[in-house]
Amino acid sequence: MELNDLLQKKGIDPESVLVLRHRPTEQRLCKRLPWLAAEKPALYNAYQQTQTEKLEKAMLKASYVASFIGNEAKKALFVGLYSIGQSHPMTYNEYWRFPAHIELQSFGMRGFTKDDNRPSILFFDLALTDFYQSWKGKMVIDWPPPERSWWRRASRNNMPVLSIFEDSVLDKGIPEWEKIILSWDDLKILPARWVSALSQWRAIYYIFDVADGKGYVGSAYGKDNLWRRWARYAETGHGGNRLLRSRDPQNFHFSILQRVSPDMNAEDIIQIENTWKERLHTRHPHGLNDN
Repeated sequence: MELNDLLQKKGIDPESVLVLRHRPTEQRLCKRLPWLAAEKPALYNAYQQTQTEKLEKAMLKASYVASFIGNEAKKALFVGLYSIGQSHPMTYNEYWRFPAHIELQSFGMRGFTKDDNRPSILFFDLALTDFYQSWKGKMVIDWPPPERSWWRRASRNNMPVLSIFEDSVLDKGIPEWEKIILSWDDLKILPARWVSALSQWRAIYYIFDVADGKGYVGSAYGKDNLWRRWARYAETGHGGNRLLRSRDPQNFHFSILQRVSPDMNAEDIIQIENTWKERLHTRHPHGLNDN
C-alpha cells in the first residue's frame, strides 16, 4: 500500500497533491513541531501556510498539501491532508504582526527575514480535511531519496506505507522522571499525556538558569502537585519567586531532583527540599533561593 493508493481510494488525484515532510532547520522548533501538531494544530498549520518561492508556485497550481513530519531518517509521519484555498501576499511587517508567527518565533522559528530579498510572502488558506485523520501521528511512510528534498509531487513518487501505530507518536509517553529536562517554552505545549503524569507526581524540582549557571530548588506537594506548580512558571515565568522575577525565563531548564510519596507530610518534604538547597548551594547569593 502506498500513499497514492490511499489518495485514489478517497477519490483524490495524486496529480493535485504536494507532499511536505517538515523537518525545520531550527533545532528548537524541530524538537517542538510534533508537540505543536498534537496540541496546537492551528499553530502547526500557520507554520506551513507560508513557504519558499519555489513551493509557492507549486501550491498555486495544486489542490492539496499532504503534511508529514520528518521525525526519523528516511521516514515521514502523517499529520493531515489540507485543501489549498486562496492566498494573499504578506509584507515583512504584516508577517511579523501576525500573532501565530510571533508565537512560532518564541518556539524557535526563523520565519520570513529581510535576507529573503522579496517584498512579500504568500500566505495560503489551508483547511484540514478528514482524510484518514484517525491515522494522525500513527501512519509512517517511506521518504525516497534524496532526503533533503523535503517536498514532492505525489504523482511522481512512490511512498509505501511502512507502519500504522496503535497510538500517536506525536505526543508519545513521558520518559522516566530522571531523564526529564524541559525548557520554559516546552512547558507551554506539553502533550496531554505528559500533563496527566506530572499532575500525579509530587517532587523536589530544580530550575537551572543557563545564563549564569545559578539554580533554584522548589517542592510540589498538596493540591498543587508538580504540574500545577510548573504551570505557574509557564504562565508567569517566575512562579511568584522573588529572585526569579528579574530573569529571562527563556533561559530556564526544569528537571526533577527527587520524587516523593503522596503520603509524605509537608514538613518532611520541606526538610528534603532544604537538603537539596544545601547540596546544590542554591541559597542566595550563590543561587536563586532566598530562604
